Amino acid sequence: MEENWEKLKEIIEKTDNIVFFGGAGVSTESGIPDFRSVDGLYNQKYEYPPETILSHTFYRRNPEEFFRFYRDKMLCPDALPNAAHRKLAQWEQEGKLKAVVTQNIDGLHQQAGSKNVLELHGSVLRNYCESCRRFYDVSYILHSHGVPKCSCGGCIKPDVVLYEEGLDNGILTRAVEYISRADVLLIGGTSLAVYPAAGLIDYYRGNKLVLINKTPTPRDKEADLVVQGSIGEILARL
Repeated sequence: MEENWEKLKEIIEKTDNIVFFGGAGVSTESGIPDFRSVDGLYNQKYEYPPETILSHTFYRRNPEEFFRFYRDKMLCPDALPNAAHRKLAQWEQEGKLKAVVTQNIDGLHQQAGSKNVLELHGSVLRNYCESCRRFYDVSYILHSHGVPKCSCGGCIKPDVVLYEEGLDNGILTRAVEYISRADVLLIGGTSLAVYPAAGLIDYYRGNKLVLINKTPTPRDKEADLVVQGSIGEILARL
């Protein structure tokens, strides 16, 4: 572990072109639970698995239940950026990091100070009326009841990518550009199991692919360096 951390330190010190690709593990260290984690209490509250509730079909057919789950499990207004978010923002300010590509929807990278954040799955901080496209913030959704409605009478939909929905092509294109040009591709807090997002790392052409995760991933063998552990603790030491 210590030897790998020293190698990581050396890689980071020698580059000014890092792209970070991150997932749920970055946010869990801020106290945001992984929505896929199901315990006994979950089964007492909900009849359907999270992946079913967070699908486009379920949202259309059962919006009341969708929003009950969404407010309960997806909105964490008190969460604050952790050491990983802060270090990435610092590297961007120093000119070392070019972009954060994230699967998270909580806005914590921006709250930490990161400017160039590509949100593959959208953000809970943005919500739009499906009829007139008026914007609503997360507080409005949190404090509304049932299906949130716009002043025009339309339904307000969170700007997050649900299962069965496609990713934003503009954001995907930019993510591919940054990853393909990166000197160092730093991947953290993701099992690399969610596609098409996980497939983006195939566009990396360099030889400094670094994986930081608490558990092994399917891509460990392809990485040039694997550091196991908490991403916040590891980055805080750099």
